[in-house]
Amino acid sequence: MSTDAFEVRGGKPLSGSIVPQGAKNEALQILSAVLLSEEDITISNIPDILDVNVLIELLAEMNVAVKKIDSETYTFNAKNVDPAILLTEKFKKRAAHLRGSVMILGPLLARFKRAYLPTPGGDKIGRRRLDTHFLGFQELGATFQFDKENSFYSLTTEKLIGKYILLEEPSVTGTANIVMAAVLAEGTTTIFNAACEPYLQQLCNMLNRMGAKISGIGSNLLTIEGVQKLGGTEHRLLPDMIEIGSFIGLAAMTKSYITIKNCRLDMLGVIPKYFQKLGIKLEFNNDDIIVHGQERYEVQNFIDGSILTISDGPWPMFTPDLLSIVLVTAIQAEGSVLIHQKMFESRLFFVDKLIDMGAKIILCDPHRATVIGLNREYNLRGINMSSPDIRAGVSLLIAALSADGKSTISNIHQIDRGYQYIDLRLQALGADIKRL
Repeated sequence: MSTDAFEVRGGKPLSGSIVPQGAKNEALQILSAVLLSEEDITISNIPDILDVNVLIELLAEMNVAVKKIDSETYTFNAKNVDPAILLTEKFKKRAAHLRGSVMILGPLLARFKRAYLPTPGGDKIGRRRLDTHFLGFQELGATFQFDKENSFYSLTTEKLIGKYILLEEPSVTGTANIVMAAVLAEGTTTIFNAACEPYLQQLCNMLNRMGAKISGIGSNLLTIEGVQKLGGTEHRLLPDMIEIGSFIGLAAMTKSYITIKNCRLDMLGVIPKYFQKLGIKLEFNNDDIIVHGQERYEVQNFIDGSILTISDGPWPMFTPDLLSIVLVTAIQAEGSVLIHQKMFESRLFFVDKLIDMGAKIILCDPHRATVIGLNREYNLRGINMSSPDIRAGVSLLIAALSADGKSTISNIHQIDRGYQYIDLRLQALGADIKRL
């Protein structure tokens, strides 16, 4: 029997407290960075999710010594890494399934002067070009080759030399990759229009503890003075801000009283404000967020009375990963919201399932959807549906938990890629959800 579906019986409020997992997107960068040093690096708060586990397995296949300390803590030692392993068929096949595997290129190029990778996979959410990564490596002195027939990237260099780089787009993974290449380059690298997400700040701070010289952390202008080698360190991942946002939306939609623990509020940026714009009351207690089960929440229009528009953008603007969650949460609000997904063109294509459940949504084009809030006049109804990507999958799960009757969500390995034991953790809050 397939284990790739959730059966959900919705329509009941949940209650209790939940701890967000370690940040998936930070984990993929931090784990790749272990390749920069020959010394032990211990990382804690690692989420037990598909994408992260595949990257840990990839590192082990590259001869990184991986030692599991407890369920969320590992020590890595990359002293005996052999880049030739990247040319084996077994490695190519595994790396092709994980988009995050692109982040091993910068560290390998910096330390071994060569790096190889098949075209990585990941979410089907529209074009996500990797040009930023490769243009940055070429600026630092790498030769880039793409074997179209086999979809295979090769990077080689005699030595990387620091220089001024103006990025075409503030790509988070692109910035991370170029930073990791530049820390061991000769001379000074300046990256302008750099991404400045909390996860990138975490990476830069960790590299500095390892002996790198990076300044401008948290801004879009990074200066990196190259060093000869990097040492070991310990690092703790941030809580996953996308999970935190998902739990806020879940609590609002299901009229649930939920405490989200240890949120690192100082690293959430504008995320809580955007849920408050939907009329959701949040209480902040030390580092916890308490969402009170509200019967109604009213969308705040702009001062001139025009419809609230929520759009995404590079940090410190609203993260694109939470637009799907905000869209679902707006379904039961009082008032209307225009959701404008600027950064990816296929991320709104899951709204047809929400419309089938009874939501009032107008899909204007691939980038914009207008949600006309139901104001609890009636509940959504359960249906059979499929999860197209990680974030849409969790949005459909939230809709199903708020809906009357039974929903079946298939293709849930997409959800498992980004959310650890989500069914068990929601069961602990009282959700009627089971894996088929």
